[in-house]
Amino acid sequence: MKSLGMEQTLPPYEVLPTGMNMDELPRTTTTTAVTVEEEQPPPRDHLVWSLFTTLYGNICCLGFLAFFFSVKSRDRKVLGDRSGALSYGSTAKCLNITALVLNITAVVIVIIVLAVVFSAASHYGRG
Repeated sequence: MKSLGMEQTLPPYEVLPTGMNMDELPRTTTTTAVTVEEEQPPPRDHLVWSLFTTLYGNICCLGFLAFFFSVKSRDRKVLGDRSGALSYGSTAKCLNITALVLNITAVVIVIIVLAVVFSAASHYGRG
């Protein structure tokens, strides 16, 4: 029974010279190496994360850039270019992380500034 992609080619058939016996020939065995490639998971493009970064935290346009690289990563994945998809996906991930850190830092700074302003206003308001 033959399965698709599993056909083997046989070595060419040679006729034995007259007067030669099969027992006189050297015995050799040949092995064929079978390479089994593990199916790797598809590369991540971080498209949803980039979309949320674009909509809710687009500081210094990093969210838009992350979204751009995510779309490029998805395009590469559809075309079958695994290395290109990994590269663009990694860039999108780094941009998303940078935007997230900058957004968290900006929120913390705003909260601290507001707390200081309200604290100073209430201190001066007392008298």
